[in-house]
Amino acid sequence: MATNSVDPLAVGRVIGDVIDHFEPTIDMSINYGMKKINNGCDIKPSMAADPPTVNIAGKTSDLYTLVMTDPDAPSPSDPKMREWLHWLVVNMPGSTDPSQGEVVVPYMGPQPPVGIHRYVFVLFRQATRLRDFSPPAGRAHFNTRSFAADHSLGLPVAAAFFNSHKEPNNRRR
Repeated sequence: MATNSVDPLAVGRVIGDVIDHFEPTIDMSINYGMKKINNGCDIKPSMAADPPTVNIAGKTSDLYTLVMTDPDAPSPSDPKMREWLHWLVVNMPGSTDPSQGEVVVPYMGPQPPVGIHRYVFVLFRQATRLRDFSPPAGRAHFNTRSFAADHSLGLPVAAAFFNSHKEPNNRRR
């Protein structure tokens, strides 16, 4: 049984803005280098330029979909592009990582233009293999709930998020 609680997701408004309330049932760990993602932690965009290491529990016979979005695009006070899709991987076997799945939308690191943005990872268990899958028309205006409904994914089985804000030019890496 997953140990992550949904409480930080509710406090961070991930539940509500991105997904509905759910009970975590799969453990998912996310690391940018040595930095482990804990809900609400701060990650500099330069630290997250490359895809994170994501490991999920579960049986290898189960398949999962991983979605990463920014619900605060282009700014938290005016999120008119909500949600910005940063990564989409389908048909990922349990007990593996995204490299074992099918990348539908390649990873795009955080690039918050203004304000503090939330970057949300949502994991769904698939009932069947997703076939003949085409990428969304664009990254803007992605909707995690609609995507899950359109592909019969149900509620998430795990989720996590971090915060990020624009770095001053002289402070990058």
